[in-house]
Amino acid sequence: MNRKYPVAVLRQAFALAERERKFLLRELTQVRGLMPLLMKPRNKQRWTPQDKAEIRAQLRRLSNLSPYFVALVMPGGFVVLPALTWWLDRRRARRGLAPTHSG
Repeated sequence: MNRKYPVAVLRQAFALAERERKFLLRELTQVRGLMPLLMKPRNKQRWTPQDKAEIRAQLRRLSNLSPYFVALVMPGGFVVLPALTWWLDRRRARRGLAPTHSG
């Protein structure tokens, strides 16, 4: 058996996990302003049409992250995370989107 094959697979898995980690961090930083918007009615304020549009956009962004949250709260979630990133990468490739390589 070729000894370089497992190393290449492991290196590819780490690169995939790093790319997904960066994506997750980028998306989570975009969601920061959601809580103040959601608290407006509780603080006796009304949502403006712009606020409602922002809430919809933020919830859409969060729905894209739901597979990550499911994997992290499941028992053994960190073990499943590399398989999840591989599966999401396959879905992205199937839709014709290029993997995001940031460096």
